[in-house]
Amino acid sequence: MSTANYFVAFATFFATVGVADIALIFAALTRDSGARQRFVMATRGVLVAGAILVFFALAGNTILDLFGVTIPALRVAGGILLLLIAIDMVFARHSGGVGTTSEEEEEGRARDDISVFPLAMPLLAGPGAISAVVLLTTGARTDLQYWTVVAALVSVLALAWLTLLVAIPIQRLLGLTGLSVVSRVVGILLTALAVQFVFDGIRESGILVG
Repeated sequence: MSTANYFVAFATFFATVGVADIALIFAALTRDSGARQRFVMATRGVLVAGAILVFFALAGNTILDLFGVTIPALRVAGGILLLLIAIDMVFARHSGGVGTTSEEEEEGRARDDISVFPLAMPLLAGPGAISAVVLLTTGARTDLQYWTVVAALVSVLALAWLTLLVAIPIQRLLGLTGLSVVSRVVGILLTALAVQFVFDGIRESGILVG
């Protein structure tokens, strides 16, 4: 397994899945739920989100062929989307790219079971995470690179699950300031990765040749 490829994929999924943010949101949405209810919702939500993301990992090339989208075009588009998400993270702005919008969060508060909506989607398997999965898996040139991306995805989902289980203690320990610091650090790293995706897509497209 390529350590460098794994680190890039892990960092990208960490940011787009929103591991640094879900503790606060999940704690707020489940503040009236018991420990067992939170465990069940966290487990079910991660499993559903994992199924969604694995589907796009397996069917990414088929979906691109269906719509006639090339890999370089996907790299540029995915890079731009990830860049916008990274900018929001660095400046602590809230958007629907990672996590829920205010309307979705309000609807989630009215639900007894938030495992599928809004936890699984769009909180965990949101537009940013889906784009990252398709971008990284379709860009894999070997089976080793492909399974490295899948391993990074599974690792991040496992970390997200653990984060959900200890959401309330994490919220109390770090507070808003601590969570914001983590989010900004990851956002800076994701900014560089997003720009690299755009550079790679432009280079591979051949539009600058000659």
